[in-house]
Amino acid sequence: MRAPTLQPLVDELAAAIAAGRFAAGARLPPQRVLARERGLAASTVTLAYQALARRGLVVGETGRGTFVRGASRPPEPALAEPSGAYVDLALNVPILPAQARLLADRLAPLVHSSAAFEQALRPVPVEGPAAARAAAARFFSQPGWRLDPAHVVFANTAKQAIAAVLSALLPRGGRLACDALTYPVLKAIAAARPDVELVPITMDDAGTSAAALLAAHAKRRLDGVYLQPVLHNPTGVSMSEARRREMARLLRRLDLWAIEDAVYAFLAPGVRRFAQLAPERVVVVESFSKRIAPGLSVGVIAAPHDLRAAIVAAVRTAAAGPGAFALEACTRWMTDGTAAQLARAKCRDAAHRQQILRRALAGLQVQSDPRAYHAWLALPAPWRADAFEAAAAAEGIAVVRAAAFAVREADAPRAVRVALASPTLDTLRSALEALATLARSGPAR
Repeated sequence: MRAPTLQPLVDELAAAIAAGRFAAGARLPPQRVLARERGLAASTVTLAYQALARRGLVVGETGRGTFVRGASRPPEPALAEPSGAYVDLALNVPILPAQARLLADRLAPLVHSSAAFEQALRPVPVEGPAAARAAAARFFSQPGWRLDPAHVVFANTAKQAIAAVLSALLPRGGRLACDALTYPVLKAIAAARPDVELVPITMDDAGTSAAALLAAHAKRRLDGVYLQPVLHNPTGVSMSEARRREMARLLRRLDLWAIEDAVYAFLAPGVRRFAQLAPERVVVVESFSKRIAPGLSVGVIAAPHDLRAAIVAAVRTAAAGPGAFALEACTRWMTDGTAAQLARAKCRDAAHRQQILRRALAGLQVQSDPRAYHAWLALPAPWRADAFEAAAAAEGIAVVRAAAFAVREADAPRAVRVALASPTLDTLRSALEALATLARSGPAR
């Protein structure tokens, strides 16, 4: 292979994709066919396709071929926010229009007192001040599940909280069960620890399958399980009461720890914590990233006594403790009722956005909960998820294909997650209507 032969082929194919001669979702010629047509070595075409993949223009699927992810985004997307950026239906950033003023007003005593502000700038221990632990224990407790302030541990973010719990929970070579479609950050955390294996287990309409968990454990011992019992990300499923009880019995029977990710649970305030059924086997991870805002987030861990010391050590080792100002701000908002007020407002906002979703995507196969900030859109044939993602991007709309959530990407269904929290209501409505048109029109459009 000579470099002068490779680069012109890469540039030619990239230009053809940009010009639309290969549409989003189109399959490139098989490598051996193209090599024969051009009189090139098969290895040259392989390297060219790899170069296109590195540019983000194509995606290879084992046994199926290489497909176009999409042409270059038009300079003026049809459904852009005023800034010219994509309409973001990929990330959930629930910041209500009036919340910045509310939060600032409630923090005025902190920033106007030089002594208090200076204290908020100093380092804090992982355990946090006693006032912060007491406030968190009161705030996150529910009827039937009372959190002991001595069991509270803080981290900078929910991601770092989950990473610390995994570090404390799993031995080298540890195996963690999780849903086959799961929170992408969990995949990233596991990828950073090659000694950890994620074991995908199936879900049904009642939530994570206890039978699948038992079968995975019987095949080879598990060390823990990661659960999202309320408003599962990405599918929106909440675990039924019967399934919760079945899972709790199984944790005790198998002597397994469970991580309960409750970051979205505030949107379903009437649903109790899974930890209430097996408090000695469950570590709860909470956060203020959705309740308040990503820019002022604190991760909160409710750690059973047996694990608390190991989790504290893991947070310290990773230098993942909370920021002093963020922790002080969240403590004040928990104490004065601001955090609870915002949570109630976001529950109403999420319900409103779900109504917009159901009207806009009527007739399509949508799985969602009327309380959630996200929905799962199963794509009609012949759409593929990566092609739909690329076609939506060409319309100026960002969504996330199923493979981002799949523990094994080859098992990803033909679906995308649609996040509802970030755009204005009018922009959300227009973007969802555009997605519905796109889904019904098919790849040929």
